Amino acid sequence: MIDVAQVDRWLAEREDQHLEFKEAKRTFDSDDLVKYCCALANEGGGYLVLGVSPRLPRHVVGSAAFKNLQKIEIDLFNRLHLRIRPIEIGHADGRVVVFDVPSRPRGTPLEVGGTYWMRAGESLIGMSPDELKRIFAEDVPDFSALPCDGATIDDLVQAAIKDFRQKWATKALDARIERMSIDQVLADVELSIDGVPTFAALVLFGTPRSLRRFLPQAELVFEYRSTGSAGPAQHRLDLQSGFFTWYDRLWDAINARNDLQHYREGLFVWDIPTFDEAVVRELMLNAVAHRDYRLPGSIFVRQYARKLEVVSPGGLPDGITLENILYRQAPRNRRVCEALQRCGLVERSGQGMNRIVETCVLQSKALPDFTGTDDYQVSVTVAGVVDDPQFVTMLSTIAEEQLQNFGTPHFLALDAVHRVGKVASDLKDAVDDLLEIGIVERVKRGRYVLSRRMYAALGRKGAYTRRKGLDRDTNQQLLLKHIKENAAAGSTMDELMQVLPSLSRNQIYGMLDRLRNERQVECRGRTKAARWYPLGLRGDDRKPSKSKQTSKQSAHLNEEE
Repeated sequence: MIDVAQVDRWLAEREDQHLEFKEAKRTFDSDDLVKYCCALANEGGGYLVLGVSPRLPRHVVGSAAFKNLQKIEIDLFNRLHLRIRPIEIGHADGRVVVFDVPSRPRGTPLEVGGTYWMRAGESLIGMSPDELKRIFAEDVPDFSALPCDGATIDDLVQAAIKDFRQKWATKALDARIERMSIDQVLADVELSIDGVPTFAALVLFGTPRSLRRFLPQAELVFEYRSTGSAGPAQHRLDLQSGFFTWYDRLWDAINARNDLQHYREGLFVWDIPTFDEAVVRELMLNAVAHRDYRLPGSIFVRQYARKLEVVSPGGLPDGITLENILYRQAPRNRRVCEALQRCGLVERSGQGMNRIVETCVLQSKALPDFTGTDDYQVSVTVAGVVDDPQFVTMLSTIAEEQLQNFGTPHFLALDAVHRVGKVASDLKDAVDDLLEIGIVERVKRGRYVLSRRMYAALGRKGAYTRRKGLDRDTNQQLLLKHIKENAAAGSTMDELMQVLPSLSRNQIYGMLDRLRNERQVECRGRTKAARWYPLGLRGDDRKPSKSKQTSKQSAHLNEEE
């Protein structure tokens, strides 16, 4: 039900491909409305909410757009051939209008004005050929949903099915599921067709014998290597049975050599595991759910002392690229994914890579490395080394409710500010949010640092000053000091730029102009012969003549005319 309570819950949620907020205080363009509804439908459906500020912390601002909802509903249907339900909510802080947009028909993208719209941040763009190819391919049968001719219920491990059943009942909060028969469970989640197990059922519950007979490539090979050199692995597991028979066993094998990294902060000693359990399990789920089972070859998991590598057959699914992998959903084996979603092991909203990235940032580890990924395999390497333990402690000072409101772009922006002091253009909105809540500060255009309060929480104000660099007053005094020390010959602009090499010529002009207005320096000469001198030295303590130019523009003229 979409009501006031639901609107209040949305205020704290992340904006994603299924949820879009617009202020629309007075009006909202009807053509834009059609395009946004088209984009939401193309991405699986969702909600367009008018009358709510789009950025966190989000609040209701009220909207006067679309007073005649019946008319706009008819217009949307005529233009998109999709029944979109507009809902008016009388919120205490103002009128809110919600457009409940269903998903497009399977295998059929929607277009407006000849363009198949999709969302990119807060903007709309046309779908790429890869995206369209993925949608058109939806009508191609899902291999994992096909029945496996010759297979029977005896080819599945019943204990594994019972494990799945119990997790499904817990996720659904429905104890009746636990009393369902094995046959009924498989039928209800479409893992069997007329009593014949599907290939998805074999992937999830198959016995070793049945996989060797029907699907030998459904195998995971684990190796532990203490070094990167060739030769036999120190430990190896060949796991050729259904996922639910070995997923705990694989984690136990990795965790057996999972060192804790200790660091001290004041009186406290903190421990961070080299390999985070949630990250490892997410990598395994991705590999099993999205590999191409029509290709030969096994999934390989290689553990080293300080990194973990996962390689699975088949490139990225259609429509998924390294640029959109954090935000796009395109399951290659839909029936496998749906079963894993039912029992709460994966989310419907994405590939799970976003959770891996967020955990890496929270633990100050390098972001996942996709080097080696091509059209024939997906290769992901996660680092185990904690790069900056004090950064981890800094993040612990951020309020829990703020972290919960962070989206993946916020974590990426925070990581970029911490590591290199600047962020990519597609993270601008995220870094603006971080600026607004005081977690980062802008040093100059395009350059950022973690905020003073973040460093102060750890008693590291000196580190903040070093990261931020000298402030304006300090820089100005350095310029004045150099000018005074070279009073006899005067100081050229080239010399002054050497004093503060990190600043631009215009920034230095600005400081000199302030010093001149304060009657501390003056400029004599023009073009390249211009020199800066201190006032009050060399017998010259007079005030600057009114005829002297005193603006920043005059400083340019003195040197450039």
